[in-house]
Amino acid sequence: MPDAPAPRWDEPRPSIVPNPADPRLTRRVVGVDHTGQPVETAVTVERALTLYLNSQEIVTMMTIGDYPEYLALGYLLNQAMLTPEDPITGIDYDEELDVVVVRTPTATNFETKLKKKTITSGCAQGTAFGDLMESLDQIVLPKTRLKTSWLYRLTHQINTMPSLYLEAGAIHGCVLCQEDQPLVYMEDVGRHNAVDKVAGWMRQHGVSGGDKIFYTTGRLTSEMVIKTVRMGIPILVSRSGFTAWGVELAQKTGLTLIGRAKGKRFVALSGADRIEFDQDLAYVADESARHRRKGASDDARDD
Repeated sequence: MPDAPAPRWDEPRPSIVPNPADPRLTRRVVGVDHTGQPVETAVTVERALTLYLNSQEIVTMMTIGDYPEYLALGYLLNQAMLTPEDPITGIDYDEELDVVVVRTPTATNFETKLKKKTITSGCAQGTAFGDLMESLDQIVLPKTRLKTSWLYRLTHQINTMPSLYLEAGAIHGCVLCQEDQPLVYMEDVGRHNAVDKVAGWMRQHGVSGGDKIFYTTGRLTSEMVIKTVRMGIPILVSRSGFTAWGVELAQKTGLTLIGRAKGKRFVALSGADRIEFDQDLAYVADESARHRRKGASDDARDD
């Protein structure tokens, strides 16, 4: 079988990629292995980050601690506490206190909203506010096409990039893409944190989602679908599997939902009309074991 086309590294690289060498993100710990022999391994560091919107405390999140400003802004956008049109007068991060404050010109009061929560399947950050569902009816996603050649090229590039997951595990990744190019690659202990970082980056840089593809290593749950739709992105791809409600919401909103994307395989359970099957599968290699990311094993084990 012919090899998959090699990545063309002369093309633009993502503006943000994981940095496994960052000493703030991992720690070396000594233990013993299954034979009782000493072993030293890298473990992912998590720390608490408290988010304020003006003077009101909103939430404390467990995060790896990189890009706190993007995480804070993306969280507020994806929880409908801010709209993309709301002016931001400042985002202040205090590393010693682990506090980030997002400032707007007008006072805010979300006391009632903060009491109206639904616990979801997310890890490290798993609450969706009740009125998010209502906002989906107002969003119309564009009929952006997805070539399968783009999809295979994207998954190959993402699989071969440096990753904190490969260094220490216990991590999720999310990648904002356009056609066959990854633009921003964020990681965190919770996949929803990684999504929110991307959303915050998009807001800060004035990037729209209508012509983008969103890739995640995590499960395609209802909250992942809701956040992708709120970001205005019409295509959501994952290495992992689906939940029934995630599929139902994707079908309702017209989101293209692709899961189990590993090697030459994938399954689309919503929005298949956007897909253009232009790739000759004889030129797509199976996934190399040494490049497997989160979700490479059985769906039931994905987190």
